[in-house]
Amino acid sequence: MEDNLFGQDWEIEPAGGETGKAFVAIHEDEKFFLKKNSSPFLAALSVENIVPKLIWTRRVENGDVITAQKWINNGQTLTAKEMREPRVARLLGKIHQSEALRDMLQRIEKKDYSCFHLLEKVTDGIGNLNPLDTKVSEAYRYLLANVDELEEGRHVVCHGDVNHNNWLLSEGNELYLVDWDGAMLADPANDLGVLLYQYVPYDEWDGWLSEYGQELTRAFYTRVKWFSICQVLMAMNWQFEHDRKPELARLEILLKKIMEDNEVYATLCE
Repeated sequence: MEDNLFGQDWEIEPAGGETGKAFVAIHEDEKFFLKKNSSPFLAALSVENIVPKLIWTRRVENGDVITAQKWINNGQTLTAKEMREPRVARLLGKIHQSEALRDMLQRIEKKDYSCFHLLEKVTDGIGNLNPLDTKVSEAYRYLLANVDELEEGRHVVCHGDVNHNNWLLSEGNELYLVDWDGAMLADPANDLGVLLYQYVPYDEWDGWLSEYGQELTRAFYTRVKWFSICQVLMAMNWQFEHDRKPELARLEILLKKIMEDNEVYATLCE
């Protein structure tokens, strides 16, 4: 990468992450975040100030496309507690409500996933998970039993992995949502459900969703629970295939919490 894009005075270092495609380029007072083969959707996200500013995009000799983004000095990922804050809800609402982002992703990615398509993905990997925990079988049966009656919301741009490590706060208090490799068009409950169950106490759901722009109704709760289970089972299969036992154990606990959730439903039935 150095020979194609930078002179010898630049220092290129891995930036971490699971894909091995992210790097940091450093030279004196200049610093960029580099990534190989990011989606063209990154440019639209930059314009909307959802991600740090895109500086340039270049194709190198081997065919890889390298993107350079503004480096966020002293940037901090959000803590689990900070995910409860209104600014998180408002930024996710901005993303989900953006017609410009929706139109752009629809043109360039062609990833529009219905509940039936997502259920197929779960089914493909359920054989790996069934021996792990009886909750897995129970959760899969729940998806099958409820998919035909599920009333999907209008498909919007979904990030696909809104855990707290993908939220970046600059020292100027600007909030970004990064790592968009899994972006897709789908029911917004794909993002909202797991976020709510992981980070937001039940008695704060109504207020958090109000900041996001959604009323907590029984119909919406049904979507949240269904898509949460779907997302967790897909994530569990990925962790299983990559032999990541601690992460798999954490997801098993989350799945149990979702399956045993009666508190939100009971409140909505009052």
